[in-house]
Amino acid sequence: MERRLDHADRLRRYADLIVRVGANVGQGQYVAVDGLVEHAELVRAVADAAYEAGARFVDVRYADLRVRRSMIEKAPDETLTFSPTWMVERVERLAAENGAQILLAGSPEPELFAELDAARVGRARPVAFDEAHMRNITNQAINWTIAAFPTAGWAETVYGAPDLERLWRELGYTVRLDAADPVAAWKEHIARLERRVRVLNDEHFDALRFTGAGTDLTVGLLPTSRWLCASAETAFGRRHVVNLPSEEIYTTPDRSRADGTLRATRPLALPAGIVRGLELHFERGRVVGVDAESAVEYIRAQIGADDGAAHLGEVALVDATSRVGEIDHPFFNGLLDENAASHVAYGSGFPYAVDGVDRDDPSAQIAAGVNQSSVHTDVMLGGPGVEIFGVTADGDERCVIADNEWQLS
Repeated sequence: MERRLDHADRLRRYADLIVRVGANVGQGQYVAVDGLVEHAELVRAVADAAYEAGARFVDVRYADLRVRRSMIEKAPDETLTFSPTWMVERVERLAAENGAQILLAGSPEPELFAELDAARVGRARPVAFDEAHMRNITNQAINWTIAAFPTAGWAETVYGAPDLERLWRELGYTVRLDAADPVAAWKEHIARLERRVRVLNDEHFDALRFTGAGTDLTVGLLPTSRWLCASAETAFGRRHVVNLPSEEIYTTPDRSRADGTLRATRPLALPAGIVRGLELHFERGRVVGVDAESAVEYIRAQIGADDGAAHLGEVALVDATSRVGEIDHPFFNGLLDENAASHVAYGSGFPYAVDGVDRDDPSAQIAAGVNQSSVHTDVMLGGPGVEIFGVTADGDERCVIADNEWQLS
């Protein structure tokens, strides 16, 4: 676990990691930072680190989840999907300037919306803003990253007590703040993930089959699907790490080829509350049935949000070497939990993970098998008891993960 640091030093090291490894802010860049009002301490440290890295201007936007709760509960129905023009223009301008974006996660009240109408919560998305943001990501128009900030309310959800120091220690371990040189530790970690990427790309699997722990699911891959890790490169050539932490290798599957049943191995912390016992049933690439012990109407509303939301846009592999997975409890935070276990995501795919696809033409992407949606929600289906096989075009199978350990070399 993280070696003992005073809080000011820890905050500085974390902000520096986010800026220099995550977003990799460059000299003269315009930088957008998005967080909650409860994240102000880290936002300020990140802004300071960004200016040290040479940022031209740091544009900070704060959101307030209690204000959002009032909107979901009391605003007219048409307001649920409304996006202020300035919000959309902000992210479009970011792309036009080859800017950088830093997103901070970590809800101070993870079940704040749990008592609201789950279907309204599921529909409550600033659609035009989400679409503009997803265009920035899929077009690789910006260097960006997302990182978490511990709060007492989040710690209460994880541990049953507001043990903020424990949450800081565990988060610090997952992002390698315990290393003497976290930047060097991340370079080594990314190199290990990239070796796995090369091995998997050399296999040219036609599909992946997940079996065990209530899951029996086959996900088809495109002949041109490329496996990647979180070390990304913008269209203008700037390297960055999109998630801190990141333990996955991932690709974009064939939107029309997913069949079987997925049973989530970790709860999902979503705006409507904690989703437990989620099961998704697929036929010919589409979700045709949803069951859950809680917040099921939210999931159904998300999957019905647009034409692509019911199809898969990502499949990702994670094994027991994950630093997040080593900590044997859920974090009730998608950023961390998706890096604890293999997962798929319903919603938008990543055109840059498919060779030869026109990144500026959504219709061509759909025709090529790349899913389009304003939704992207990760569902964990890996971990102990789940085996993952690569399937060749001839139907032969090769084990990729067994006993939660990587099998390919």
